[in-house]
Amino acid sequence: MGEPAARGRFGEYGGRYVPESLMEACREVDEAFREAWADPGFRGGLTKLLAVHVGRPTPLTPAWRLSGELGVQLYLKREDLTHTGSHKINNALGQALLATRMRRRRLVAETGAGMHGVATATAAALLGLEATVFMGELDMERQGLNVFRMRLLGAEVVPVKSGSRTLKDATSEAMRHWVGATDDAHYCMGSVVGPDPYPWMVREFQRVIGEEARVQGAAELVTGVPDYVVACVGGGSNAAGTFAGFVDTPARFVGVEAAGGAGASLGRLGVLHGFRSLFLQDGDGQIIEAHSIAAGLDYPGVGPEHAHLRDLGRARYVTVTDDEVVGAVTRLARAEGILPALESAHALAWVIRAAGTDELPAGSTVLLTLSGRGDKDVSTLKELL
Repeated sequence: MGEPAARGRFGEYGGRYVPESLMEACREVDEAFREAWADPGFRGGLTKLLAVHVGRPTPLTPAWRLSGELGVQLYLKREDLTHTGSHKINNALGQALLATRMRRRRLVAETGAGMHGVATATAAALLGLEATVFMGELDMERQGLNVFRMRLLGAEVVPVKSGSRTLKDATSEAMRHWVGATDDAHYCMGSVVGPDPYPWMVREFQRVIGEEARVQGAAELVTGVPDYVVACVGGGSNAAGTFAGFVDTPARFVGVEAAGGAGASLGRLGVLHGFRSLFLQDGDGQIIEAHSIAAGLDYPGVGPEHAHLRDLGRARYVTVTDDEVVGAVTRLARAEGILPALESAHALAWVIRAAGTDELPAGSTVLLTLSGRGDKDVSTLKELL
């Protein structure tokens, strides 16, 4: 999982499908990121902030009781223990530092579950930047805690009333806003989606998850390398970052999508938000609305590198239902005393369902990225349990 090929391509996916008014902005981001990523001073500064502000490295936690119940050896990469409570801060902080390097004074972002919005607001506050976050009205209703957190941190939260009023529409509005603000604003994309260089850049900022887990696994796992590496997938940033640490190993990759938002599993080739990938579409090729109990997975497509990994057979993508996800939240909470985000619980739901079958044989070692904590989802769960 290195750099994309010419024109920002991962196989037939990726690229830069944006209006002429954004072409130069994307080129500037690409050039600035390449220079920064090759600069030991930039990377060293980011590493220090991830340690002293975010709390990295996050632990690799053995799920002893649940492992015994399932008949597999399950280890959790604990991104829920980062400052702000999810993996999103890794990327937001990296892009905020890049924006400062580019002399931009404001961050523009989209958010679904609110965790990327909180991370962006946090990074902006830390570095003295302004932040404008676009969020669908429906997501604002079900993620009220994160809306309050963003505003408390000083961010402007802009309600998006169009379309499904969820993540897809928030992304569209954020990109439209950026068109008229490229001189003073950096678009802080939250996942491995969007026009080149964002899918690659976001994956590189999230690579820290997989690289840490690789070192921790070598020290703590009997097998050294897990048999399976599992993560939830919406756009797919936590999965991409985790997979990147194990791409040169025999570990099998499993990305778990929401049954109602399964771009990698059920999507067809199309273009949205500036990139070419797999998207849920109707018979006329129109993008159809996704659904997930988890606001962060309520996206009708998947990042271009995930689509490429699927075509190569390097990663397998599966789906789970809302009911399975709620069951997984309850089971982890009661077996291990850990309350996962609904997004993360998708990955766990597949492990619970597949354990002991040909999909996940008994005795397998599984590394699962617990991408976020479940505080934000308590109001949703209260209505269901």
